[in-house]
Amino acid sequence: MAEEYDHIVIGGGAAGCVAAARLVTDGGRRVLLLEAGYSNRHPLLDMPPGIFKLINGSKYMTYHSTVPQEHLGGRVHDVPQGNVLGGGTSVNAQVYMRGRPSDYDEWDALLRANNDGAPWDWPTVLAHFKRIEGNARLLDDLHGADGPLQVTDPGHVDDISRWFVQSVQARGEPFTADFNGPTQRGTGFYQFMNRNGRRSSSAYAYIEPLRRDPRLTVRLQARVRRIEIEKARATAVTWTDAAGATHTTRSRGDIVLTAGALVTPKLLMLSGIGPADQLQEHGIPVAVDAPGVGQNLVDHPEVPVIAVANGRYGYYRQGAGWRMLWNGIQFKTFGTGRILSVGFEAGAFINPIDPDAPPSIQAFCVPIVYLDRDLLQVFDDTWGVTITTVVVKPKSRGWVRLRSADPDDKPLVSPHLLKHPDDMATMIAGQRYFRDVLLTGPLGKRIERVIAPEGPDLSDEVMAAHCRRFVKTNYHPASTARMGADGDRMAVLDARLRVRGIENLRVADMSAVPNINAGNTAAPAMMLGDRATDFILGLDQPRASAAATSQGAQP
Repeated sequence: MAEEYDHIVIGGGAAGCVAAARLVTDGGRRVLLLEAGYSNRHPLLDMPPGIFKLINGSKYMTYHSTVPQEHLGGRVHDVPQGNVLGGGTSVNAQVYMRGRPSDYDEWDALLRANNDGAPWDWPTVLAHFKRIEGNARLLDDLHGADGPLQVTDPGHVDDISRWFVQSVQARGEPFTADFNGPTQRGTGFYQFMNRNGRRSSSAYAYIEPLRRDPRLTVRLQARVRRIEIEKARATAVTWTDAAGATHTTRSRGDIVLTAGALVTPKLLMLSGIGPADQLQEHGIPVAVDAPGVGQNLVDHPEVPVIAVANGRYGYYRQGAGWRMLWNGIQFKTFGTGRILSVGFEAGAFINPIDPDAPPSIQAFCVPIVYLDRDLLQVFDDTWGVTITTVVVKPKSRGWVRLRSADPDDKPLVSPHLLKHPDDMATMIAGQRYFRDVLLTGPLGKRIERVIAPEGPDLSDEVMAAHCRRFVKTNYHPASTARMGADGDRMAVLDARLRVRGIENLRVADMSAVPNINAGNTAAPAMMLGDRATDFILGLDQPRASAAATSQGAQP
């Protein structure tokens, strides 16, 4: 007889780890978690700056090369995704960001007509964020302190990061002590999914405590071939193990697909759920004609502003020779020093076109000179700073399609970053704003020159060319199997994350969101895993009182 579980979770990333663990602990269910990648136990993954050593060509990342982007002059660029238990939370910069209430109220408005009693407004999702969060500094109506995900302030802050915050204030923006607080707008220091210098990924927060629990089975290097559909019901998963052996494992209850916004639509299509013409092109029998699968791909585009310092400022060559040795000794002996910093300590949310409107640009201040094109390239012979500017609510939309019917083939990916003219206009305004920040206040006193984008010609045409040359993913693909109301043909899911037309199958990663949130996506992905579990276990609560939990309208 085929092996059987109560539930199968496909993808052990940010959302999948949460869903699998809660199905075990709160539901008492027997769960199989299938993760295509590797163990998250690695010292460089755990240490805040370790990802800088692993992002280029590591087995812990899967590199999805885009198809040529014609609007970028035919450029091909990579969209790296975590290939490890914990997914992005095991390989990202650890920034803890939830987005703003209007993001979720927007989802709720789209789904309200047919939400089956499953609201997605801010008060509702806030309860999930608070349950997940174990904040070391904050405990109030907006933050939890007892959740498994450890959240804390940066363990080390470089002088350049402090000067950045002061220089943005010098341009009239307020200081904010909490980007997840009453207002997102302003400048300040990020909080991180970290504690005492060790990464707090969804794997560590949710799977590690269940390592000896017989109800949870975790299979690494397990590559899913397809979901088996019988009479419009998902019944099993066919997958191969690390040795190449093929298994078909049955599920009594819901199968939860959490493979990420690039792989989740691929697996749906391989299973016969997707645009009928594309499936037929590859000889795949159509179980459900779902034209929205793989469509609506949205990602946060980022472009760097880079400056050379006039002194020994920043993290220049911190990993070389005796400096690396001293940093390691300091961390091991005293629990202090630069190793406690992931390098993205400070940031800002601003609207460079209309300061009174909601923020349209997120910035990350990185106290090092790097050119982040397809992969990270650090210039070890230069002191300085890079400010990455990110369009937080892009209008550009791309797609994910099957390359072939072979599950080993990566999907075709076309993100169309900055294709919409409004996105380009916003990015150009953000670039100009933060180029000026580099020449303002305390930071301006330490800058020798800005090397990208260089002057003196900073016309729209020159700035657009700079953006087209250097734009890249902020590692946040989303919305490729989105929720939607009844009657919306492009909606793959209903408001309870169920795949339309198929019983027993849900999607609970960033593929599911109707639109991307304003900010980093790891915490929202974990929220989706938590919310899906409540749906499966029947624990979802009726709409909460907005007066009791709302953070209010955020500028």
